[in-house]
Amino acid sequence: MALPAIADVRKLTDGDITEQIDATRRELFDLRFQQATRRLEHPHRFKEARIKLAHLLTVRNERQASAAQAVSAT
Repeated sequence: MALPAIADVRKLTDGDITEQIDATRRELFDLRFQQATRRLEHPHRFKEARIKLAHLLTVRNERQASAAQAVSAT
């Protein structure tokens, strides 16, 4: 599975980003649980999920910063 490009994340709406952040955090929790119970079959999913979460959080924070800057500029 190829890693998602951040350009694809930038096309999402704010609601979609929030939903995907929640889903990715749940996925990371499930992966940690599987690792703890020694049922983890695909350890590479940790890296993919962390990168995806970083992309989502980066775009969300950029949007919040630009919104705050726009409000303070007026």
